[in-house]
Amino acid sequence: MFIRRRKRGNKMYKYLCSVEKEKKRRPKMDYMKILQKDITPHMRGQLIDWLAELADNYNLLPNVIYLAVSYIDRYLSFHPIRKVRLQLLGVTSMYIASKYEDLSTHNVETFSVTTCNYYDKEEVLEMENKILKTLDFDLSSPTIMTFLEKFEEIACEENNASSWKFKFLTEYLGELSLLEYECLKFLPSLVAASITLLAKFIVWPEKRPCWTSALEEYSEYSSFELKECVLILHDLYMSKRGACFKAIRKKYSQQEEEPDNPEFDPELQNVANLPSPSKLPSYLFEVEAEFRKEKK
Repeated sequence: MFIRRRKRGNKMYKYLCSVEKEKKRRPKMDYMKILQKDITPHMRGQLIDWLAELADNYNLLPNVIYLAVSYIDRYLSFHPIRKVRLQLLGVTSMYIASKYEDLSTHNVETFSVTTCNYYDKEEVLEMENKILKTLDFDLSSPTIMTFLEKFEEIACEENNASSWKFKFLTEYLGELSLLEYECLKFLPSLVAASITLLAKFIVWPEKRPCWTSALEEYSEYSSFELKECVLILHDLYMSKRGACFKAIRKKYSQQEEEPDNPEFDPELQNVANLPSPSKLPSYLFEVEAEFRKEKK
């Protein structure tokens, strides 16, 4: 049954992969260098860290922040912006994403207030119009979160486990990846696959290989193709990159209770502090065939 389900899912996966590659959905990887003169990758990271905190405070659906960041990067790929207007772009992108993804009851005034009324309702609505025109009113786009759910399912099936720790860790790594401007060069599906590989290693370090033939077959990525992104994600996880961005790290360091879920262990929320070696082992990027050969 799982195999049959996977085959059906694979058709959808292939379709989503084709969509994510469409030029109109991809930000320009060098827009900071080519177009933007008044903002930096660090400012972008600060904005996204704040937006992630905002999404958490408003209890928005997880995919909202991913869509908002996509809108931000696609807008910045075509329009230079002054740093005093960057927060306006960010909060308006969240407003659009929340209406699209969350059917949010939060109105435009709510998002204006988050800037301490530095921008009024009219400015947010004006920026909304500019963003929508830039996106050609096409708000749907596969995100990292779109692909993570299926990869998580395969990973947990292989480990005969349904792990809250694993799920929370993939969510944490996903949000960390948004902070890193360098991750723009990777497709969302590749980032999601890299997150899955790294999370498997951190949660189930004794399981080898981390990137199995089932995951490779479904994702169509080899572990070697994921290596560059995995190393960046690990640097983020170990605070070798983006250490100054505190909101997302704090969110996943807290031990929160969820009394309505009897399976929930509050200690598992503390995924930001799970142990991981400072340097990843080379076997992490072995394919399953090589691992079996080595084992013999």
